[in-house]
Amino acid sequence: MQALFLLFCLAYGSGKEIHMNDLTTKKYTKPSVDKIKAQLTDEQYKVTQESGTEAPFKNKYWDNKDDGIYVDIVTGEPLFSSLDKYKSGTGWPSFTKPIDKKFVKEIKEGPFWPFSRTEVRSQVGDSHLGHVFDDGPQPTGLRYCMNSAALRFIPKDKMKEEGYGEYLKLFEKKDEAVGKSEAFDVATLAGGCFWGVEELIRKLPGVVETEVGYTGGSLDHPSYDIVKLGQTGHTEAIQIKYDPKKVSYEEILRYFFRLHDPTTVNQQGNDVGTQYRSVIFYNSQEQQEIAEKVKEEVDRSGKWKKKVVTEIVPAKTFYPAESYHQDYLQKHPQGYTCHFLRD
Repeated sequence: MQALFLLFCLAYGSGKEIHMNDLTTKKYTKPSVDKIKAQLTDEQYKVTQESGTEAPFKNKYWDNKDDGIYVDIVTGEPLFSSLDKYKSGTGWPSFTKPIDKKFVKEIKEGPFWPFSRTEVRSQVGDSHLGHVFDDGPQPTGLRYCMNSAALRFIPKDKMKEEGYGEYLKLFEKKDEAVGKSEAFDVATLAGGCFWGVEELIRKLPGVVETEVGYTGGSLDHPSYDIVKLGQTGHTEAIQIKYDPKKVSYEEILRYFFRLHDPTTVNQQGNDVGTQYRSVIFYNSQEQQEIAEKVKEEVDRSGKWKKKVVTEIVPAKTFYPAESYHQDYLQKHPQGYTCHFLRD
């Protein structure tokens, strides 16, 4: 108490204005309005100071997968960690929890029909960040849906340099936990237009992450404009990261044979060309043996009138497709697809 009183007296005597935030946070203060306007872009100002909302899928961090933390664009308050970021499909960066709840405040809005919302703001800067919903994954069950314009991302290797070294311990704990746990596995499949395959595969429990791209051809770093000509040998494929504790490779393949027609050569629905052929790209001998077993069982099951023609070949380099192809049907729910699940 004596120290606080002395600080107040010194500041008062010098004519300096005392802010409670200076006493409670020491490190983080909110700049003047003029400084904020000079510091931010028009969109950043609209979001943080006027409670605006940026466009989904067209913002800076919605698909950022790098390790690091996200801080308030105005004050630098540490808000969220990449360790708690997940792919929500909404087009905005989403997290299961803040780094520390003392840096955020939640304000109930409403009533909004058919539901009320809870706004999330930074504690010191009072910046509008986004909203929190109760439809997120476990263990919190929450989805902190944030605006990229309200955040600044600091990569893990820059955190100490920028004064956030204390939060590196979060990543050390995660690295240790990952080292003790079983790693995720990868499956690479092609079954026609990758939009529809991805949209169905992502719904399979145990699938952690999906990415569409090109593989199986002879050209390095192919683009969609090249692949669509059907002359490079590439397929429109999907790379699947999955948790083997929750779903097996065999289960993924059985699901794969349900979501496309494996009996049509170089064709899937109205899509015709070698880039639309049915392929299982195996990443190990074990995957090859499982693929051959499942293919034979599906072929003998009688569920398909024609012979299953799915290729089973070694995996080649997978080249991620352009960003506008990623999560396409999440961005365009009424977009084209010829894929559906069969019984």
